[in-house]
Amino acid sequence: MPEIFINYRTNDGEQAAATLDNALRVRFGDEHVYRASRSIKPGTRFDDDLIKNVRGSSVILVLIGDQWMDKPALGTDEDWVTKEILEAFRYDLRVIPVLLGRRTERPAKRELPASLMWLSSCQTLRYDHQNDEADLKRIGDSLADLVPELAAADRTAAQPETPAEAGNATGDLHESRVVQTDGGSGNVVRIGPDNSRHHTKKVHLNGTGSTLAERDIRGGIRQNFGATPPSEDDQR
Repeated sequence: MPEIFINYRTNDGEQAAATLDNALRVRFGDEHVYRASRSIKPGTRFDDDLIKNVRGSSVILVLIGDQWMDKPALGTDEDWVTKEILEAFRYDLRVIPVLLGRRTERPAKRELPASLMWLSSCQTLRYDHQNDEADLKRIGDSLADLVPELAAADRTAAQPETPAEAGNATGDLHESRVVQTDGGSGNVVRIGPDNSRHHTKKVHLNGTGSTLAERDIRGGIRQNFGATPPSEDDQR
């Protein structure tokens, strides 16, 4: 069941709805986002599908543009935008108004039908196509913070770096011995002048590893223990 339900009005927010739908599906996956005109399959009773998916979602984004309040049926059962919002309210779901464009303001309580007056008290987000990238990121970040399932599905979450394999190399050895240790295994290997291993034993070591060299070493020693691990329809 999709976590995000996009509520929008035809001829007011449908283009923004499509943009949000695409961006959120890229970030969280198709299965987590519902938009009626894309999600309802042919032949499906749209009224049943809409109500079922509102109830099953975690958050409903109510897209509000400058013509959102112009429909006379706003606040009645004849308006599907209203029906979806009220269904989310009845099921105690998180309702987030998304104001479209720079100039759209949050609807004042006195301007709303009685059944939707509570909407004016909901904290809003904003989407402006002229600030497209930043606004889409902000909306996605907010949803990931609010819904654990979305955080888990977030494809933009940073992945920890994989440490490189440890390794070392020695240059010329002349009457020398090199002792190499690995902090993980605790192995100590003593290498003689002819590169033969003279002695190996197990000890208890802490740390990422070390190399001890004695006597004449002309070529130097190089070692690498990798990176440090990072502590609808037309009724709308």
